[in-house]
Amino acid sequence: MNPPVTMKETHQCRLLANRYQLIDLVGSGAMGQVYRAEDKLLGGVTVAVKFLSQALLNNKMRDRFEREATVSALLGEKSNHIVRVRDYGVDEKEIPFYVMEFLKGESLNEIIKFRPLSLPRFLKIIRQICFGLECAHKGIMFEGEMCPIIHRDIKPSNVLVIHDQALGELVKILDFGIAKLIQSGEAQTQSFMGTLAYCSPEQIEGKELDSRSDIYSLGVMMYEMITGEMPIFPENSSFGGWYEAHHYAKPKSIPAKLRLPSELESLIFQCMAKDPNERPQTATEILKKLETLEPCQLESQQETLVANGQQVVDKSIKSTKPTLRKTCPKGDDICLKMSWPEDKPQQKIVFPHIIRAPEGNFASLWVMLNEEDIANRLSSIRYNQFVFITSPHPMILWITVLYHREHGPRWLPCYLDLKSSSGQRFARLLGESGSYWILFFALEKGKACQHVLTTTIAPNQCENLQEWADKSQLLRGGKPQITKRMLKQEFEKLKPTIENKLKAAYTTSENGFE
Repeated sequence: MNPPVTMKETHQCRLLANRYQLIDLVGSGAMGQVYRAEDKLLGGVTVAVKFLSQALLNNKMRDRFEREATVSALLGEKSNHIVRVRDYGVDEKEIPFYVMEFLKGESLNEIIKFRPLSLPRFLKIIRQICFGLECAHKGIMFEGEMCPIIHRDIKPSNVLVIHDQALGELVKILDFGIAKLIQSGEAQTQSFMGTLAYCSPEQIEGKELDSRSDIYSLGVMMYEMITGEMPIFPENSSFGGWYEAHHYAKPKSIPAKLRLPSELESLIFQCMAKDPNERPQTATEILKKLETLEPCQLESQQETLVANGQQVVDKSIKSTKPTLRKTCPKGDDICLKMSWPEDKPQQKIVFPHIIRAPEGNFASLWVMLNEEDIANRLSSIRYNQFVFITSPHPMILWITVLYHREHGPRWLPCYLDLKSSSGQRFARLLGESGSYWILFFALEKGKACQHVLTTTIAPNQCENLQEWADKSQLLRGGKPQITKRMLKQEFEKLKPTIENKLKAAYTTSENGFE
């Protein structure tokens, strides 16, 4: 007697919808099974196909599936932190399926299985999850109606962390809308779908859900991410046991040895409040609270006019005007006539400045240090590097380092907001000119510029700067404070590598890597 044919055997090695060649099973769960496949129409591009666990039994279920699938596909186009749905359909056995981007990464469940996250990594990942939730909960406009989307199954296995060249780690939320699709029949609208350990009290009751249910699940997951343990345990693993736990059990305290900021600890427990009204009401509210953990302000980018009567014009296209580097050999003299701005405090800070002169315009970096420190830096190796992040807000980290064998590195980082006109101008100018001036102001000497250095930018970096400026015009803006914090983390990771490179180069170049 032949063994029964399993769903896996039914799907595998098929050509689905005369387009998707299924290759192998890569994952399965209560919601369905996921296969790696090749899109034959697009020349064999690898995609992921997810079959839902329930057949569509009538036309009403099919219509609802098409609506929810369309909304979910639109959602993936709106947020970089939600997996993108490329296509959807129903196979010959009325089994609905999604076709998604195929992502190589590691689920958050695997990442935290043996070790909880460090606080910096936790904050980086949780912010990206919140950006995805924020987008979904605000909703998608579909057929003239705003459609908010509730995930209904937020848990570590539905969060994928992939490598990203700009962010380091990019977080993608999987399976938005899947639980609702499976609950598409009239007889199942009040049935429970989700994962018992993470579901909200109202979800386990089968009530109508809003975004606050996802926030409860997020709170449970946040606790697990930072401690490696679950905050709530039932007396037994049955549905009834979890019902009692989510309704009445008090979450365990977070171990004091973790030394979490009190604001973060409070936020995690607020998310797990039994009463939805006592939780943060939106993902936006959570993001605002996360921002207060490390308050920071973007440095302003200013301009200086060196000739009376010249008007500053914001140009949206690349300028063809010659730069001061090429046309004015006395650029140092112009810089030495500069005075410290009235609106800047006289303290150790660094900020970018565009200087416009009759001969042209050029980029400069203004630095205030102790007089002795400036003297030590004038014979240093000069090095620069640029790091770009696109989401949640396009921004460049501009790193300048002055390295001295005896005195070590002097780091001069600043940030260019590419959704601002001044940031756009500055990035383009750096890319076009391939150089910039560093103006030194001594704390002890008042507001007069004391010394000037010039440094050049590598050709590939110049190309990047102009490409990033162009790209950012097409990107949506988000939370600049969050992006800046991400860039700060990347900066700390880069420091040892840069310093080792400069140590090795010190004996081979007097002026070094300009």
